[in-house]
Formats: sequence, structure tokens, C-alpha cells
Amino acid sequence: MKKQRHLLAGTLLMSVIWAVPALAQDYDLVINNGRVMDPETLYDDVANVGIKDGRIVAITKDAITGTETVDATGHIVGPGFVDTHFHWQAPLGYALGLRDGLTSAMDIELGCPGTFIAKWYEARAGVTQGNYGCGSSHESARAMVIDGKMSDEIYERGPMAVMESRKKNGWSLNRATLEQGNEILEIIDKGLQDGALGVASTLGYMRDGVSSREMFEVQKVGARYGRLTGAHTRFTPDNDTMENLGQQELLLNAVALGAPAIALHFNNPGWQLTTELLSRLRDAGHNVWGEVYPYTGGTTFLNAVFLAPDNWVGRMGHRYEDTLQDPITGEFYDLDRYNADMESDPTKLIILYKAAEEDLPKWLSLKGVTVASDSVTAEPIFGPWDFPFDQLGASHPRTSGTRSISLRLGRENNIPMMQLLSILSYNAAKHLGDTGLKAMQERGRIQTGMVADIVVFDPELVTDNSTYRNATVPSTGFKAVIVNGQVTVRDDELLGVFAGQPIRFEPEAKPRFEPVSIEAWKAEFTTATPEVTPIFPVND
Repeated sequence: MKKQRHLLAGTLLMSVIWAVPALAQDYDLVINNGRVMDPETLYDDVANVGIKDGRIVAITKDAITGTETVDATGHIVGPGFVDTHFHWQAPLGYALGLRDGLTSAMDIELGCPGTFIAKWYEARAGVTQGNYGCGSSHESARAMVIDGKMSDEIYERGPMAVMESRKKNGWSLNRATLEQGNEILEIIDKGLQDGALGVASTLGYMRDGVSSREMFEVQKVGARYGRLTGAHTRFTPDNDTMENLGQQELLLNAVALGAPAIALHFNNPGWQLTTELLSRLRDAGHNVWGEVYPYTGGTTFLNAVFLAPDNWVGRMGHRYEDTLQDPITGEFYDLDRYNADMESDPTKLIILYKAAEEDLPKWLSLKGVTVASDSVTAEPIFGPWDFPFDQLGASHPRTSGTRSISLRLGRENNIPMMQLLSILSYNAAKHLGDTGLKAMQERGRIQTGMVADIVVFDPELVTDNSTYRNATVPSTGFKAVIVNGQVTVRDDELLGVFAGQPIRFEPEAKPRFEPVSIEAWKAEFTTATPEVTPIFPVND
């Protein structure tokens, strides 16, 4: 019955689409003769698309013309790709993403310092090529409170403030006192008050420093606004038992609070169970979902807590010689080099291999997931948008190629195109839209009235060109990438068009933060021994 209602809705929608008159003089941009695909209604046909004032106003088989034309013969016309896990929030990062079909780049893992969310959005207004958004950072709030505040200039870098804050480790290792904990929550709340997409938490980097109580209170801050928590979950990466314990923490908190949640990059050991948990919770009406990226290796900072020898080698049984690679030289680490680099360059980016090649197409075939890049930076981090890509420093190929490798693997493994468009665009837009985020309720779809964020690509030729050794080679096969109705990439050439819009909630006049009290804490644990003073970082 649910499927019949869905198909009926799609039929009614398409009847409205075909009823729109095709008047040539009305269009700023037309896309002619492409295979138009909409993952929400499952519409799939050769048609022409008319765009006016940044929105789709016609989808028709009638001949139409406009001020600007894209000939999409033999090409897919789909919704612009959406990424909720894109750290390189700077002109060069957006440029590489756009070359890969990315029209909306958000960071809901590292996020931005909550007290700088407003300034972060203001700095990008009118000067950004793609759409942009950020969560309110749990990690940055902890670093501010526990390790001490740094200069405004560093915090204004948004997610990339961690390049400095991670040179200290109190944010990762230290439990917060009740007073510190409330200050952390208040900073996160400030970001939500100023329109942040949700709470962004790198819990997996803070697994010893953050108690279960703290994480619950962090998610509670987001829940008061009805907003999501995106988390690099506790014990990620690890084995299939510990990984899923981390997922269950995030998801149980979300269910108890009635709040949305994203299990970030769960493409690790135990992903099959996480998939089932997410699916069953969605079937029960909860707005929870997960991300994957289609690579066998990830990247992180050398001083990540989970890479310490006693954990990665001693407890988990891995070898640096097989799993930990220098992206610049291509050489693998041993313990001596690990210790030496930890002394000289602890925040160095490394490649970490942790997945099987045969799992990649399986992840892309999953229902209800999204593809997100977990993009990382290369030097110069804040270079101009037209800085030569071949002069960029070491990075990870997912920054340049996540969308295109998904399309290529889909082609090689016979994954339906509608499935690929769903996980690259619609699924993220749908889940985010269901949190009340208007900007995503009108993206991720090819329908009349929707914002014209559109990709036009050759399904037989589109491909990723980046590798682990040459990670910043742009993707190819894109006829056009359109952001808010403006052609930003044409024939694989990035244009100097700055059409990006903010993806954010409307700022609120008052915070919703409520401090955690000692009295409330005691009331929860009436059987606690009287001599124990309950504080925020109580051992769980």
C-alpha cells in the first residue's frame, strides 16, 4: 500500500510537470535532450528542463530555448550531489568538489566552533561557488574549554581550526568537570542558535575523554532544536563488536531523545549490523541514517587516539607496515617512524587502510545510505579557487573523486543509476529536509519548483582520476554542474561563478540551553554512595 501511494504521488506530480507551459522567453537556462532522472518520484525519461530565477520551472518534451543552453544528448540530468562530511570548507576544496559534481558541501563531523558559526556563514556569502553548511562542533568546544582558547583568526577557519587545536590533546583525553561540561554544551548551543545544521561530533577521537553522560547531554542540546547529531562514533575504527557498540550509543541516544542522527562513515568492520539497525529504526519512524565512502583506505591525523601502538598494534593486531601510509612518499610506517613523526609532526595526515575492495560496490547498493567524502585538505589549504590542482600537496583521492568513483563502480558493477543518484543526492536531502531544513527540502530532486542544483554527466565516461599518490586530479565526464540555476562547471572546466547559497537554519533570538545540575545528576542515581560527589565526567 505504501508503494502504491508513492507511485500515485509521483503520477500526480508528473501531471503537474507536463501541464507547465513551455514559453521560450521565460527561461534563463535550458537543458535539452537529456535523460532526466528524479530519485524521489522515480521519473526517468528524455526531456528538456527549463530554469528561471534559480529554479526548475518546466520539464517537458516540447522544444524550448533560453538565454543559455546545455545540450545534454546522451547524458544524465540528475540532482546536484550533496555531501554532509566535507571538511575542506575553502575555495580550493569547493573547486575540487564541483569538478566532481558536488553542489552542496557540508561538514557535520568536525563542524565549526559554535561561537563562530555566524561569522563562518557571513564570510562565505556571495563569494562561494557551491552551497555550504556546517554543524556546531563538539570537539572545538572541548578544545576551547579544556585546552584554552586560541585566536579568533584560527577559529574563523571553521573545521580547519583543528589543524592548530589538535596540537594539544586535552580535548581528546581529559574528562570535563561539571562546570566545564556545561560550558562545552553552551558553546555548542550557541552554534545551533546561530543556525548550525546540527551537532557535529568526532567522538571516536575522544573515546576516553568523553563519558557516555557527556555524549547524551551533547545530543540533548541538538534534540532541543530538533536537529541531528552527526558522529564519528566511539570505537571507530575498530573490530566488528566495538564498532557496533559505538553505533548503538549514538542511535539509542537519538531514539531516547526523539532526535535525528547520522552514523558517519560506518563503512568499517560490522557495517552489516549497522545497516540493519539503521533500516529497522527508519521502519519504526526514526530519522536516522548512515554514510559510506567507496575507498579501502581513509585518512586521519597521525596522533589519532586509535592509532596508538597499544591499541592499533597491541590490542587490534594490525601492523603499521600494512595499514599506515605516508601519502607524500607512498612509504608505509613502522613503529620507529611512527614514534619519530609523533615527536616532530603529530598532526601529519596519513592514509589508513581498513576495508576490503569487494565491499565497495556492496556499500553503494545499500538502501537508505548516503555517500559522503570525508574530504581532507591539501596545501595551500586556503589558496584561491583557481590555484593549479597539479601543484596541490598530498591529500586523499576521496576529496576529488568520491562522486565519480561511485558512478564508475556503479557502471562496472551494474548498480542502477537511480540508486546511485539517490545515495549521492536525494537521500541526504530527504533526511536533512525531514529535520526541518528548508534548503534541503527543495534540493536533491529534479522537479518543478525545486532549486536548480543539477549535474549533467556522461554515464559511460564519467570517472575519477585521483589516486592515493595523486589525490587532487579532478574528475571528468561532467557536461555541466549547475548551482542555483547558474552553470558553474561546463565541459569539465570550472568557471568563475559564485552562486553558492548557505545551507542553514534561521538564527534564533534565544538559546535553548539548560545547564546540567548537580541536583539533577544526583536525582538520577539515588543509589549512588553518599561520599561520591557526582560530576560531569563520571565513569560509565
